[in-house]
Amino acid sequence: MRPACTATTLIDDARVRVTRFDFTEGAETGWHRHGHDYVITALTDCPMLVEFPDGTSRHAPIPAGTVYRRDEGVEHNVVCDGPAMSFVEVELK
Repeated sequence: MRPACTATTLIDDARVRVTRFDFTEGAETGWHRHGHDYVITALTDCPMLVEFPDGTSRHAPIPAGTVYRRDEGVEHNVVCDGPAMSFVEVELK
């Protein structure tokens, strides 16, 4: 069993939810499905291992300062595949 990452809600109002995620080595988000479109900003280099419901996985090294967006409905588990990582997620309600 992997340890859970730390999720800290920074803002949660009628328009957005902003959450900071901090991972130690091997920590995971746990399986989840995104109910909103969202934007990720990597605060540190993020050596992600992304696992998908069909049993596949993908290594996704995200450099610090990188920003990307995804549509509502994404389902996955994100695992820290390095010593540590942190990012901020902004969900658009």
